[in-house]
Amino acid sequence: MIKIAVVGKMKNGALSELCSDYSERLSHFDKIQILEIKDSDTEREGEKILGALSGFRGRIYAMGEEGFETDSEGFSKILERDLLLGGSAFIIGGPYGLSDKVKKSAHSVLSLSKMTFTHEFARVLLLEQLYRAKSISAGSKYHH
Repeated sequence: MIKIAVVGKMKNGALSELCSDYSERLSHFDKIQILEIKDSDTEREGEKILGALSGFRGRIYAMGEEGFETDSEGFSKILERDLLLGGSAFIIGGPYGLSDKVKKSAHSVLSLSKMTFTHEFARVLLLEQLYRAKSISAGSKYHH
């Protein structure tokens, strides 16, 4: 099981299509659930995120530029390990990031890059990397 909790809706049609495409591809490997949290202030968003993920048994990753980085093959191994624990959940914040409470509640903070992305771009990048990681585990030719 993969869960993605993200603050804000997809407003860019092209990016939304990419998310749909990668979500569909990813669903062939694992169940995926995307939880959209209405944007407000980071504390209120944080409460909604934590509520939405309460009871999740797997590992939770807050996405942030200050987090640890890994390559795609390493990410694949992380997801495989997480499957044994109940899956993986990822949290993408809104324009003002994530509250400290959310970051402290996560098992780890994971970085897609030291650069900052909009939540829409971050969602596309995360979904592509999730698909790539699952493809690596499955031995498909997507990752060269």
